[in-house]
Amino acid sequence: MAHKRFDGFMHGMGIGGWLTNYKRFAVLPDKWRGTLSPGDFEHFDTYITEDDVRNIASFGMDHIRLGFDQIVLEEAPGIYRARTFALLDAFVEWCERAGVNVVLNLHKAVGNYCDIREEVSLMDDAGLQQRFIALWLEIERRYHNRPEVAFELLNEVRDVPPEPWNDLAQNAIESIRKHNPTRKIIVGSTHWNSVGTLGHLRIYDDPNVIYTFHMYAPFEFTHQQGVLQAAPLYYNRKMAYPSDIEPYRDYQRFVSGATNPYPDETRMDKAWLRKHMQPAFDFAAAHPDKILWCGEFGTIRHCRMEYRENWMRDVISLLKEHGLPYCVWNYLSTPNDGNRFSLVDDETRAILSPAMLRIIRGLDE
Repeated sequence: MAHKRFDGFMHGMGIGGWLTNYKRFAVLPDKWRGTLSPGDFEHFDTYITEDDVRNIASFGMDHIRLGFDQIVLEEAPGIYRARTFALLDAFVEWCERAGVNVVLNLHKAVGNYCDIREEVSLMDDAGLQQRFIALWLEIERRYHNRPEVAFELLNEVRDVPPEPWNDLAQNAIESIRKHNPTRKIIVGSTHWNSVGTLGHLRIYDDPNVIYTFHMYAPFEFTHQQGVLQAAPLYYNRKMAYPSDIEPYRDYQRFVSGATNPYPDETRMDKAWLRKHMQPAFDFAAAHPDKILWCGEFGTIRHCRMEYRENWMRDVISLLKEHGLPYCVWNYLSTPNDGNRFSLVDDETRAILSPAMLRIIRGLDE
């Protein structure tokens, strides 16, 4: 099916663990969550280098999605950290030299951390919203002459009513448009960028607004034995893909008490994934003049490699079948990240599986 192409952003790789997910705030007391330590700055200065960008380009990726946290770039409202912005400047230069485009993704904004609930929500606080928009305007000011840099307004908006997020996203888009009418701006839906809430997104008469969703279904497989979410931590069981449906039913019965989970299913396989992803395909079909980009999907690293490959192959083949661009998650995760999704070795930065490399390049059907 033909859709508008996201030229230069057709198959990419995300970078986490550098300026986001470098430590998990869920384990910290509130007083430490908003500050950075000397070790944080040392990590920022060394974790990702130009060699990593060249490495990703060598994988055949045409873009890199770089996640960053608001507190990494912002010391206080309207006061920005020259040291970390210099790293962002360098990263953009590295990407230019490597011939890859950039998505700058605000991964964790004050008031919207995807993995912890904060006392004050970004969606409810006018001051936090002003800071959010001001940060994007500062990023636009700095990269105004960089059309190869796309802005992803916010990663994984929590499970909130859609209209407050639609209003904030529109305000941010309109603010950026006053300075740059052609900036590529990416906006995702609520409920952690679920395919099921894509239909709640406000649609813009703007060819440079791109829509996005994330794909981590079935969660019990992609996050198996993860330690950041209660259910896979509690269940603590290895999962296979593809598989008979019974292990997945058992997971749901065990963690939620569901009496008849997956009642009409017999296999967890590509057909199941197709059914789950159908809202994304429907969205793309309903808006053929818009770009829909799958900005994040992957499997936890300690999952057996054969099963990681099987799942990734099926997801990418479905995205390609519908002409949808994508960005895999992720290049590298810190060892202390409770949910490691990395695709390369910590030391050598070599891809963990030659077959996986063909799959993420879209060469293995």
